Amino acid sequence: MVAQLLGLSSLCLLASLFTSTAYAVEIINPGEVVYNNSRVYGVLGKAVILECGATLPDVYIWGFTKPGTEAIKAVVYDFGKGPRIQKFAQTLGDLRVISKSASLSIERLPLAAQGLHTCQALYDTNQGAKFYYYYVRLTVRVPVSKPYVLLSDASPVEGSSVWLRCGLENGTAPIHYVWEHETRDGSVTMFAQGNSSLLNVTEVNRDHTGWYRCLARNAVNKQRSDRIWLDIIYGPDVPQIDVTPYSMTERGYSALERETVSLLCQAQSNPPSQYVWFYNNSQVYTGPQFTITRILRMHTGNYACLAQNTYLNTRSKKTISLTVYYPPDGSPSCSIEPALNHTSLRLLCSWLGGLPSASLHWTRGLLGLGQDITGPRQEIDKLTNNATLLQSVAQTSNNTLFTCVGSHLALEQATYCSARTYSPPAEPVCFAYATRNNQYLMLSCSWNGGAPRALLWWEGPGGQGQAAEENSNILVLRYGTVHSGKAYTCHAKHPILAQTKTCRLTLEAPVLMTQRSVVSVYEGSDVQLTCILRANYLPAGEITWFNNHREKVWDIPKKYLLQRAAAWANLTVQEVDGIRDSGQYWCSAANAVGGAEIPITLLVMRYPMPPNVTLVRVLYTSRQRSEVEVEWQVDSDRENDVEKDKGVTSFILEHRWVTEQPARRRSNVSEDNEEQEERKEKSTSLVWYRTVIQDPEVRSHTVGSLTPTNTYQFRITPVNHRTIGHPSATETPAEPTFNSYPAVIGAAIGGMIFAAIATVLLLMYIIRNRNNNPRLHDLLFGLQHSQSRENINFPEDEVVGGADGGIEEIGTSSSPGPALALPRAASPLSATPTASHGQAPPPDDNEPVNVTITVKATGS
Repeated sequence: MVAQLLGLSSLCLLASLFTSTAYAVEIINPGEVVYNNSRVYGVLGKAVILECGATLPDVYIWGFTKPGTEAIKAVVYDFGKGPRIQKFAQTLGDLRVISKSASLSIERLPLAAQGLHTCQALYDTNQGAKFYYYYVRLTVRVPVSKPYVLLSDASPVEGSSVWLRCGLENGTAPIHYVWEHETRDGSVTMFAQGNSSLLNVTEVNRDHTGWYRCLARNAVNKQRSDRIWLDIIYGPDVPQIDVTPYSMTERGYSALERETVSLLCQAQSNPPSQYVWFYNNSQVYTGPQFTITRILRMHTGNYACLAQNTYLNTRSKKTISLTVYYPPDGSPSCSIEPALNHTSLRLLCSWLGGLPSASLHWTRGLLGLGQDITGPRQEIDKLTNNATLLQSVAQTSNNTLFTCVGSHLALEQATYCSARTYSPPAEPVCFAYATRNNQYLMLSCSWNGGAPRALLWWEGPGGQGQAAEENSNILVLRYGTVHSGKAYTCHAKHPILAQTKTCRLTLEAPVLMTQRSVVSVYEGSDVQLTCILRANYLPAGEITWFNNHREKVWDIPKKYLLQRAAAWANLTVQEVDGIRDSGQYWCSAANAVGGAEIPITLLVMRYPMPPNVTLVRVLYTSRQRSEVEVEWQVDSDRENDVEKDKGVTSFILEHRWVTEQPARRRSNVSEDNEEQEERKEKSTSLVWYRTVIQDPEVRSHTVGSLTPTNTYQFRITPVNHRTIGHPSATETPAEPTFNSYPAVIGAAIGGMIFAAIATVLLLMYIIRNRNNNPRLHDLLFGLQHSQSRENINFPEDEVVGGADGGIEEIGTSSSPGPALALPRAASPLSATPTASHGQAPPPDDNEPVNVTITVKATGS
């Protein structure tokens, strides 16, 4: 009822606010309000979203009601101009409005945000204003903290009661508790569970011993506590005695004499029991395990074990009877040995001791414990204590099994040993290896496997050999005593094989080869010397290079470059010099058999002098004397004998300026100053300026930026790789020849242009002033009647033809410049009118004016 009243009051507030906006809303039945209830669960410190409808309202207000109160406090409102968050919202966490909606997002949710959140929303629809109330009840859940375990008694006695409590600092109910039990072997089981943090265990037993932890879980999360150890005190139970080796008789346990007998007493107890051993009621040992080494017949009797729990002050006891028998120790021992120089076999079987003595017999085939195994078996001999039998090779095949069976009264069943004779499965293996620094060479021969073992011996050239040994044989040879290229033979003999097997080793000193024993190269180049090691046995060590001074090349860096692989090594001599690098280089390699080296001769040749060069043309390019074009010719070009190694790789073009010596003024300059000045001028005039031309095919070059007032000398020097040739004779640049034809043509064209412009200007002046000078106008343009005619001052036959013909030259031949050519037809300006027949000449003031224009063009 209170909520409805609050809703109606807020409804009136919304209606008043909404109608006061810029647009009017027609409220139809404003009492119809839609109520929507929802519940939201949030987690402390996490984020939560409170929704206010699916679409954005036109006007909305968020309010908050704290649990236990009825007051609503505004949190956020939006009247159409954007959301406005109130200061009170800071107590509810990091609150913001989700874009394009009225829903709220609260980050880092606090407990203070728990309560009733109300969103009052107004929608402007076609049917009028609609009001909605969204009641969102927010519950803030607190995660459970890490629990801890409390025990009423950490070491209770078996049969007593104990309780365990799972302590928890924080966590929203309901909380579910699970108890876990971990045994000593690491297996974990669920011990109990429920809604109570207290666990009561009545009549605990030894099975309850172990680690315990509790797991607390609510709707948010779950946490486990640390382990706590529950130790149940009990015992001791009746001891259990284990006898090793285990053997039972009618009177109890039995043991064989000279064996090690171990009596182990175990009684369940916590804390562990303490044990005391008694032999015939006399204390003999303290501890759980009583061991008698090499037991004797006098040790027969009763053995008792007393177990006691000092914590509970309780004890228990058990007694056993032990009888000692003394057959021979262990079991029969079998072996097969070669006999009669590895032509026969000797079978040996031995089993000493025991009362009475053990009986032994050999059989060929297989025998089981107490009974024969299916297969052929033949009894060979029957003896006591020892059994020795000679077996010829002819009677023995490969992979034959011989069994020696031993029996004794003290044993329930017979015991036996077996021996098998067979030849080694493979062939003898020979190999050689050397000690460090190749001081000794060892030839190893082995033939592993087989029974009995094979006999091996070495035979080598020159009486070298090694006495026979079994299974393997090593022949040691000193360095220098090995016969290179000759075979060393290892002989191997086995008793069941009629033929002797062999393996051979042929040892060789290293053999070196090279592609070229004499290498020639021009000075300044890089040259590569090759050295190849032929495959041989034994493998040689690394290849060593010595230079022409018998020095190892790796001791001299930056001069030599060494490239090597398993079977070759190349030496590169960089930037060879004729004096330092010529001579013999040595390639050396060695193994335990011997060493080898080969010489390689390096011939360093100097490049020949390049052919001479001659300057054929040295000429200024213009009258300004700022550039000189130089052309030259190589003598080999003329001879048509250019070779790659004798040609030219580049040119050095040099020039210098020569200064004339000024006259000495002895009156003002002393004698010493004159000598210094003369020496200075002389040194300056002898400086050559160089231009290096890298392209050997170029035969001309232009030198610019010269001083016009200076006199220069040029020369050129050929260069061939590292050799500089002789400079050519010096040449002084020649002046360019004068060519007046371009100047004359330019002056004529310029004069014609100037005359045409002057004529046009004069005609324009006469036309504009024809009223002031009518006679002049009529003279130039003629009368309107047919009486006017053309007046030609110069006859056509007096025209002197120009370069193009039909051109008239104006001016005399004495003029300094070329004459300007005009068209052949006479210009009106040069026409002199004559009086018509029967008419008097006009007055003087109106006489026609003869105008002659002469244009002279001068060339520079």
